[in-house]
Amino acid sequence: MLQIPEQKFKQLLLTDGVVTEEQFTTAIQEGKRMNRGIASILLEEHLITEEYYQNLLAKFYGIERANFFQITIDEDILRLLPEATAREKGAIAFHREKDGTIDVAMLDPSDLIIIEFLTTRLHQKIRPFLASQNDLNRGFAVYSKRVTEDFEKTIKDNIVASDRARILEKNGEEAAQDIPIIALTDNLMSYAIVSRGSDIHLEVLEKEVLVRFRVDGVLREIMRLDKRVHVALVARFKLLAGLKLDEHNKAQDGRFRYKIGGDIMDLRVSTMPTFFGEKVEMRLLSAAERPLSFEELGFSPEHITLLRENIARSYGMILVTGPTGSGKTTTLYSVLNSLNKAEVNIVTVEDPIEYYMQYVNQTQVNPEAGITFANGLRAILRQDPNIIMVGEIRDEETAEISVNAALTGHLVLSSLHTNDTPTAIPRFIDLGVQPFLVSAVLNLVVAQRLVRRICLACIFSYKLFPDQIEGISRQFHTINPLIQFNVPKTMFKGKGCPVCNYTGFKGRIGIFEMLNVTEEIRNFMVDPSFTLDRFREIIRKQGFVSMLEDGLKKVERGMTTLEEILRVIRE
Repeated sequence: MLQIPEQKFKQLLLTDGVVTEEQFTTAIQEGKRMNRGIASILLEEHLITEEYYQNLLAKFYGIERANFFQITIDEDILRLLPEATAREKGAIAFHREKDGTIDVAMLDPSDLIIIEFLTTRLHQKIRPFLASQNDLNRGFAVYSKRVTEDFEKTIKDNIVASDRARILEKNGEEAAQDIPIIALTDNLMSYAIVSRGSDIHLEVLEKEVLVRFRVDGVLREIMRLDKRVHVALVARFKLLAGLKLDEHNKAQDGRFRYKIGGDIMDLRVSTMPTFFGEKVEMRLLSAAERPLSFEELGFSPEHITLLRENIARSYGMILVTGPTGSGKTTTLYSVLNSLNKAEVNIVTVEDPIEYYMQYVNQTQVNPEAGITFANGLRAILRQDPNIIMVGEIRDEETAEISVNAALTGHLVLSSLHTNDTPTAIPRFIDLGVQPFLVSAVLNLVVAQRLVRRICLACIFSYKLFPDQIEGISRQFHTINPLIQFNVPKTMFKGKGCPVCNYTGFKGRIGIFEMLNVTEEIRNFMVDPSFTLDRFREIIRKQGFVSMLEDGLKKVERGMTTLEEILRVIRE
């Protein structure tokens, strides 16, 4: 990957006054610890911007930038390279010059092997341009427009081919191994990945099969298929996931790995009997995805300080709360990543293991083999751990063992299903843990939701009228009278473009609230007169910032919309 030599990079940054020498030194140390480049650390810490860094690289190496927010992509030239190849090589062909030279945007224009490969593949001289990942994503979005059309045609063609070959009349196991059904499932998975889907839902209705993808947390109907393909489709996904093909009346869980271009995806498969037949749900997880930094997750500087203070402790408990799909596991993995050092032994018990983490001992819950959260925890405590992560505390036995582990010199991380941080306390007590034990072990509670980010490729600002401002203020006063929200006169939205599939949103970010357990809070936890209302008053006096307030700050900064905050808070 293209990089500026360390000392020269430091000199350029100090000359521009972008960072201090101390900040640069800290970035070097952090980069060595995490085995990552200095630039990526500085970008994560928001000490430099992506635009600034790309311009610095281009100037240093004397290479032109391919900024696809300003340059038009020639679709005919783009399609000289298949999308899978473009993704694998990190290169997009976007223009042909008068002498026949093809302009190619590349993540690393200094990679002579890729340049030679492209020259041979395109049978033309190549002129490399520097591109960021965001630039390439815009190019990939152009591929997606055609992919949608091709996908629908391919699906229809495969259904017709299945019908002609009388595949739909065969039993599930035979149909699952026929080429048209294999092509059908491959196309569904490829299209979901290209569409940035996190989940695929196959739902059988009375007369058809409904295909829906969850993109940025919102379900979208993709298409409806002939119901006759249902049995073969379900059988194919069961075969891939190693599930029982002849079992239709019980829920089953499995997983398999799928490769598209240079991307490797793990698919977690769940089947469940419904009124008209089996429903299939698949969660897509990138096998190469790294844990995100606290900044990338959306934590504010104040939250990060609090989080770092608490994970630096050698014992006690940190809980992350929220409903299913709110990003709790992602946050826990990020905390583990920051704690992952040679001098500590980290052990986890998870259901399921979503991402493999190097140097972390991860255990998968398997009830059939007798491995539950509680049994797994008992085994973990015999492995001399320093840090323990329990995927979820969902019963009395797991809660009891987790508390005992936190009391005996271990740092315990876990998740809990509650709507906000204050309700985590009574929920923990409901699980059979004595209030004095909760008071003794609990250090920090984090509650979170995920909101969609405004697409940066089509973001625009607009002014609010006085009556709109007044209406929004009244609405927020009704939701929470304690919050003083000064509605900004200027708001932001996404117009909709190829990059975001015309939704106005691309990607997600967290909104958070943190309850730091102080002495006053510990004392009140064991007070017989404990009530949630009184508890909320106490933490409010200590400067507690609610999830709603954190979301409103992100609205003011143009990161998301007011409608998004209201949608997830009300959910």
